[in-house]
Amino acid sequence: MEAIRIERLSKTFSNGRKALDEIDLRVEPGEMVALIGASGSGKSTLLRHIAGFTASDAQPSQIEILGRPIQQNGRIVREVRRIRRDIGFVFQQFNLVGRMTVETNVLVGALARLPLWRRLTGMFPRGERELTLAALREVGIGDHLRERASNLSGGQQQRAAIARTLVQQARIILADEPIASLDPESSRRVMDMLRKLNTEHRLTVLVSLHQVDIAMQYCPRTIALRRGKVVYDGPSANLTPALLKQLYGDDARELLEEPADDDVPHAPRSYSFALDPAHST
Repeated sequence: MEAIRIERLSKTFSNGRKALDEIDLRVEPGEMVALIGASGSGKSTLLRHIAGFTASDAQPSQIEILGRPIQQNGRIVREVRRIRRDIGFVFQQFNLVGRMTVETNVLVGALARLPLWRRLTGMFPRGERELTLAALREVGIGDHLRERASNLSGGQQQRAAIARTLVQQARIILADEPIASLDPESSRRVMDMLRKLNTEHRLTVLVSLHQVDIAMQYCPRTIALRRGKVVYDGPSANLTPALLKQLYGDDARELLEEPADDDVPHAPRSYSFALDPAHST
């Protein structure tokens, strides 16, 4: 049984643009897989379909999570909320409520398994609070339990979002460019934590990235998208500058070169490739 199974997935936006085009994918339990592509390649759209946030085109297609369909033929199944309990989604912009404490933000991960009266009153059982503290300690911010989420740095907020997936007890993590707005050190810590979830907790991790060298460092397998199509699916170690140039043409520069300061103010600056294979390291 695959963790994620996708068959013939397509998505066309109202303006006629094809965001996803006949996607077929399999991700096995316990894999850590990178999803790369230039802007507009369909990475975020694909992740949102896997999570059941967005319905595909009304044509024969299917997405299964751990053997259970989450959408079929352009319709999201009625049991989507129950299936979504196994999916932890890490957003690029953290998706925390700034005025609430870090503890409360992370406790949100437990809501799906609590009775309605506890959800309405915010009266969380002691066991869930202990689980939350343990999760925050595991990601290295246990001493920020009572602080407002807005007081944390970007990297700390992203680690709080990861702690929420631990409290949720998710079995699959979908991370949508989780380091895109972080400095290099924060990016390293977030990627280290995702790898720890994969290796120690045996969670399946599918993470979209702009940085090819990060994909190669952390993910044994990479899926590359271009204009809504899968153009590569295989070992990350094979993603040489020459191959990326072949797959993406001039768009490969977006995946290989350091962005300008006014393009991505806080993006990691650890790129190690040049387009010329003779200069690659």
